[in-house]
Amino acid sequence: YQRRVRVGCVIEWHVKEGEFLDGSDSNRILVATMKGPARRLLQAERIALNIIARASGQATKARAMSKIGVDKGWKGRVAGTRKTTPGFRLVEKYALLVGGCDPHRMDLSSMIMLKDNHIDSAGSITLAVRAAKAVGGFAIKVEVETDTLETAVEACEAGADVVMLDNYKPAELKTVAVELRKRFPNVLLEASGGITKETIADYMIDEIDVISMGNLTQGVPHVDFSMKIKK
Repeated sequence: YQRRVRVGCVIEWHVKEGEFLDGSDSNRILVATMKGPARRLLQAERIALNIIARASGQATKARAMSKIGVDKGWKGRVAGTRKTTPGFRLVEKYALLVGGCDPHRMDLSSMIMLKDNHIDSAGSITLAVRAAKAVGGFAIKVEVETDTLETAVEACEAGADVVMLDNYKPAELKTVAVELRKRFPNVLLEASGGITKETIADYMIDEIDVISMGNLTQGVPHVDFSMKIKK
C-alpha cells in the first residue's frame, strides 16, 4: 500500500477493519476503491489480493473461534502459535488480533517456552526452568510444555509462569487443570494440541486461561477477493 501511494495511487476503504462481511458469489461486496495509473494498479494487484485474501481468511477463522468462547461465557483467550508463514508472521499475527484472538508469542524473545527437546537437553524440567530463569531474568516469562499431571506439577514447583497442558482429552484436561489451579493459583494454564473448531468448546473450562491453536494460521481457507477496473 505504501509503495502504491508513492507512485501516485490512493485507496479508499469502504468497510472498517475487523468488520464481518457476509459475502458470496451472488453477493459481491465493494470493500475498497483504488485510483491511480492502470499500469501501477495492475502491478500491485496480485500481491495485494494475496495478502488480503490470506489475512482475511485467518481473521475470519479467529473471529469464529473467539465467538465460541464469548457465546459460552468463557473468560479465557484463544491464541495462535508461532506456526506462521516465513516472512509473513507480522501480517498473520495482526490478522489474529483483528479476529479477536491473542497472537501469542511474536518471536522467541517474547517468552521462553521449554518443550520436550529443551527439557531432555537440560536433563529435567526443574533444571531447564532454572537455566531459563537465569538467562531471562525477572522480565521474561517461562512456559513449560507438559503432558502429565506429574510433569505439570514439577513445572509449577520449579517456577514456571505458564504451563501448557498438551494433547489432553477434555475430561482429562478438566481433572488436571482443577488440581493445578487448586495448588498453584497464580500459574497460567494453557491447553493445546489437536484442538479444532468442532472440539474447542469442550476445552473452554474455567480453569484454563489460554487455548492455543496452530490451525488458526495453518491451512486456513482464503477469502475470495478480486480487483475490477472500472470502464
